[in-house]
Amino acid sequence: MPNEDQDNEHAEGATPVPHRRWLAVPVIAAAVALVIGAAGGAGAVKMMRPTPEMAPLTPVAISAMPVSSLVTIKGKVAEIYGNKFVLQDESGKALVETGRAGEDGDLVTKDEAVTVQGRFDDGFVHASYLVRQDGRTEALRPPKGPPHRRFADFDHRP
Repeated sequence: MPNEDQDNEHAEGATPVPHRRWLAVPVIAAAVALVIGAAGGAGAVKMMRPTPEMAPLTPVAISAMPVSSLVTIKGKVAEIYGNKFVLQDESGKALVETGRAGEDGDLVTKDEAVTVQGRFDDGFVHASYLVRQDGRTEALRPPKGPPHRRFADFDHRP
């Protein structure tokens, strides 16, 4: 009969023992929140990191450069204008912008054969790397993605 007394004690006024599954719910919720937070943080870091710029290794003809893309072009320096120069191959000419590295105008010399890797956009090549005839490579700017467009560029209304 002691079993009946114990059953009556729990039923009459004793405090019930908390169930373990009620304790598991907050622990599982906290674990899910941590996983979601970690995934969101990793995604945000990945979006903020600069994209590496890798130009194709095979040079393309200047007349066949695709718009707003990474290109490699090869030719001779035809003219120099401060931090810009004109590169010419048998198919045509391209204006190459070198940024701060070419501000003195002595980065390249007239009639020098060079290979340029960079982004072709807005009518000229934004050079990232300059490869000389002897194989020396000069990094001209840190790699980055395409330039940001102004809002007005997207407004095509008449």
